[in-house]
Amino acid sequence: MTPSTPRTIQIFLPDGNPRGVRLAEITSRTVKVVQVPRAHLDAACERQELANVGVYFLVGETDSGMAQVYVGEAEDCAVRLRQHNKAKEWWTTALVCISKTQDFTKSHVKYLEWYAHQEVVAIGRFRLENNTVPTKSHVSESVTADLMDHFDTMRILVSTLGYPFFDRIQTVSVAERLVCKGKKAQAYGEYIDDGFVVFAGGVANREFAASIDTYLIPIRNGLLDAGILKIVDTETYRFTKDHVFPSPSQAAAIVLARTANGWIEWKYPDGRTLDEVKRKG
Repeated sequence: MTPSTPRTIQIFLPDGNPRGVRLAEITSRTVKVVQVPRAHLDAACERQELANVGVYFLVGETDSGMAQVYVGEAEDCAVRLRQHNKAKEWWTTALVCISKTQDFTKSHVKYLEWYAHQEVVAIGRFRLENNTVPTKSHVSESVTADLMDHFDTMRILVSTLGYPFFDRIQTVSVAERLVCKGKKAQAYGEYIDDGFVVFAGGVANREFAASIDTYLIPIRNGLLDAGILKIVDTETYRFTKDHVFPSPSQAAAIVLARTANGWIEWKYPDGRTLDEVKRKG
């Protein structure tokens, strides 16, 4: 299935709470994703679905506000989530992917865990929390084809639930990219579905203005810790990979090292601002 294919997704709220446990599925497919807010873990672990073999993702944020994910697999996902509840502090939500027909085997989920890990790294939207690379299990060519079909369903469902760590950033041509300039800074980006992406190669100012909003300091520190920003010289940093910010203004502020209105600072090649095109055009 391609991203442009229409589809119907069913989301079931077992206790009627839209912020509680949610079960998502494409009704014509056999993979189901159970979203488990950590505060509802005990109730979720009583459900039969979580006693199955599956692939799971723990999601949350770093201290600097960067989204991060842990990829895992288990023969009994409820048992494994209870273990992580005791051992890992940072996560807020678990996404558990299981087969509605209970067809997944240990080899299947080991393969899916390995492939999911590779995709999270390649796409780079979320910081990966795994300390080791999962082992790729041996499965036949025909089984691999089926697992890739299951993975596509998983990708669609976790993104629908608000966690697009498998969604590749759709880039536009260089001639159509927005640009943000100031002092030594010059970065290119694009306004996308879930925020604003600054593309790899962009240059950001190092020295924060005295009036900078203090919330931006740990955000930039997180980008440095993750290697997304690298020191170029005494005045600038460079983006080593594409990075999605939650808003155009936060993206512009990190690039310019000062409080900024991104709707005005980001401009198209013809000089029009993002505000003129997307809000007033």
